[in-house]
Amino acid sequence: MTGNRKDDHLNFAAAQQREEPHRTPWDDVRLVHHALAGIDAADVDISTSLPGGVRWPLPFYINGMTGGTETTGRVNAALAEAAAETGIAIATGSMSIYLRDETVLPTFRVLRDKNPRGFVMGNLSADATPDQARRVVDALEANALQIHVNSVQETVMPEGSRGFGAWSENIAAVVEATPVPVIVKEVGFGMTRETIALLASLGVTVADTAGNGGTNFARVENDRRAGKDYSFLADFGQSAPFSLLDATTLPEATQRPALLASGGVRNPYDVVRGLALGARAVGVAGTFLHTVLGETGLDAGADGTERLVQQITDWRDRLTEMYAMLGAATTQDLSTTDVLISGELAESARLRGADLESLASRRGTSK
Repeated sequence: MTGNRKDDHLNFAAAQQREEPHRTPWDDVRLVHHALAGIDAADVDISTSLPGGVRWPLPFYINGMTGGTETTGRVNAALAEAAAETGIAIATGSMSIYLRDETVLPTFRVLRDKNPRGFVMGNLSADATPDQARRVVDALEANALQIHVNSVQETVMPEGSRGFGAWSENIAAVVEATPVPVIVKEVGFGMTRETIALLASLGVTVADTAGNGGTNFARVENDRRAGKDYSFLADFGQSAPFSLLDATTLPEATQRPALLASGGVRNPYDVVRGLALGARAVGVAGTFLHTVLGETGLDAGADGTERLVQQITDWRDRLTEMYAMLGAATTQDLSTTDVLISGELAESARLRGADLESLASRRGTSK
């Protein structure tokens, strides 16, 4: 049943990616153009850093997607080969199924076997115990562990859990016991400043605010239900840009983890938007999945790998050029660019107290 669910998730997620392009909350974020701010592209370094001395050569990464079946293992093989060739960091899908059935490990382990020197992240639910976390890290030789929080998905999932009360305690225990960095991530419903502050108090040093606008797991799980009776939750939650803006309203002295952002990322401009709003790096899942599978949704072999390598390389080059155009020599420099927030995103952020006027005029006050 779990294996069938994994294939269902892949198929429904791929189907969403084949839908007509739509507007996302990232479109409410615009960078102000200063015509004489540019620098030479040769002076640009697009690498990024995370707590614990982690450094990624690219400020975007392949976020957790899949694993656990023969089909999903082929997808992970294609993703891993692209990661090995480009140096991009990569995460597995949830490895909870491995804890129940060790025979599926190769469908996840392929991310390490085909990418022996890469930065690989395992993935488990917030129900995980410290022992389970260590098992996954050891099995994958993981550089980091993602703990996903997905109460909305579980609520809609036909066979999902309804017990979320122990998650904070579990996360704290896993962080304390796990020998690699622990990244807590949503699965597409966003985080609030309250959640971000709570994670910091639990010892979490990196959080992925993964918001709506990309693969919609409320829709995925509802499509798996006979009655499709949770359609009213199709637009539930917040976006990643909202989550990043909400984090800016925390008091200055509040401890907070380094933030990653994902959800609905379609192109290099979305990456720059996330970085300008304070993310250290931006995660991409659905867009890369669509590239690997192709228009037919069937090709996850060598052709899919080749397409993804080309896409990642193109994004790297486009980002370098955009950094230069914006006058940002480093990823950190993007945090001083002027950003205009409009539309529904602006309205929601203002209701939560975000100072959007200051964001629009940072360049002159950043020295």
